[in-house]
Amino acid sequence: MDKVNANDEHVHELLEAHAHVWNHMFSFIRSMSLKCAIDLGIPDIIQNHGKPMTITELVTVLPKLNPTKACDIHRLMRILVHSGFFSYRKLDNAAQEVGYVLTNASRLLLKNNPLSVTPLLKGVLDPIFIKSWLVLGTWFQNDDCDPFVTANGKRAYDYCGQDPSIRNLFNEGMASDARLIASVLIDKCKGAFEGLGSLVDVGGGTGTVAKAIADAFPHLDCTVLDLPHVVDGLHGGNNLKYVGGNMFEAVPATDAVILKWIFHNWNDEECVKILKQCKEAISDGGKVGGKVMIVDIVVMDEEKVNEGNSKSLETQLFYDMLMMAVHAGRERREEEWAKLFCAAGFNGYKIIPVFGLRSLIEVYP
Repeated sequence: MDKVNANDEHVHELLEAHAHVWNHMFSFIRSMSLKCAIDLGIPDIIQNHGKPMTITELVTVLPKLNPTKACDIHRLMRILVHSGFFSYRKLDNAAQEVGYVLTNASRLLLKNNPLSVTPLLKGVLDPIFIKSWLVLGTWFQNDDCDPFVTANGKRAYDYCGQDPSIRNLFNEGMASDARLIASVLIDKCKGAFEGLGSLVDVGGGTGTVAKAIADAFPHLDCTVLDLPHVVDGLHGGNNLKYVGGNMFEAVPATDAVILKWIFHNWNDEECVKILKQCKEAISDGGKVGGKVMIVDIVVMDEEKVNEGNSKSLETQLFYDMLMMAVHAGRERREEEWAKLFCAAGFNGYKIIPVFGLRSLIEVYP
């Protein structure tokens, strides 16, 4: 390899490339530092303090902190400030000290925030799921259906079914995200429910979305369909009920079907099977204007991405990789969604980009 000297016109490009590699090599540190802050309860401690919190005040109240490690907390906070999870603010005192305050991002990590993303974060970063990433290269060279199988010997859903702690972690993560989706659906998409008399939440888990819809629209009969072991012991209310079943085999007759974060778990053939069951359900429901409502990612067209939305595309691509690593699933572009709808016999669809990284897709028979 040629020696690099200070006069080489490519030195600047070389060092930029070197920094780029380092930044990606160390990018896991951001998520692990964030997990550490949550494990220590730092966002809630700062919130409960009620005003900017100095590093001295923080280390004094951190639970079970080893005194020999108190001097390193500022290093953890420094990277989290740089990552946008906390901010510095000057205190109004003679010493002009600086304290930490929350940002919009860290408010989404508070325990008492109904839209908290902490359960989902804990699930994604749990060691049992992290193991999938460590064998990704091996998976590309073997016959396993997904890296989770390579790492753990069984599919993720089978693992969740047999391990209550992982199942609870998964269910809590899905429920935390469902609260956000339900909130936006009810606030921004009221028109989507007009004229409907019944709705089935397919793969609705513990029913977070269906409960919110049932409460907001008392005239709407809502049903949660999920595997028997998921809905076992769950009880509905006046216009909410739970049904154990299999979406590949049958969906109860209804005016509309909603599927949140379902299709990205499955390959195209499996998605078409689910869609056909949904189409049959809304046809049997007998309602003119019946539809399927999908909440999922529509991956942006890379040619149309600009500086303002490049981070959103990156996050969508991250999630696509996550689905590959854990569920043998995938995220889809609009043209890929359109092929699924056509293959299942639907005649039209509309994409409503109302959930930030995700969209509401209405599909019509």
